[in-house]
Amino acid sequence: MKKILEVLRYGDGDIRFNTDVDPVKQPKEVADLLSQIVMTMATKLWGGNELAVLAVIRLLAVADLSLCVNRKEMIRNLDSESAQMAKALREAMCAFQEDGGKAFVFGPGIKPPKMRN
Repeated sequence: MKKILEVLRYGDGDIRFNTDVDPVKQPKEVADLLSQIVMTMATKLWGGNELAVLAVIRLLAVADLSLCVNRKEMIRNLDSESAQMAKALREAMCAFQEDGGKAFVFGPGIKPPKMRN
């Protein structure tokens, strides 16, 4: 098991971060991680505690943006990269459906119905 991101709060003002990911030594692994995270957020995460998880992810993003040197450039980069990933995800879903697959989209907080085999 690899630690992608651990955020622990030990007390007031004592928040610690840890990860096993090394973008300098393993750039391909970091790139692959994006696809894995997107698929998890699009599938497994929904129906669980996604509202709390997404709230914390957004807090981390806001904190990062508040500390970065060039916020506008960072936002442009995030916008561009997320748009490219969204397009690839839509294209993959369309290809899946064209091949006869069925895809159901459930919004946050909505659990899929239990299906019979």
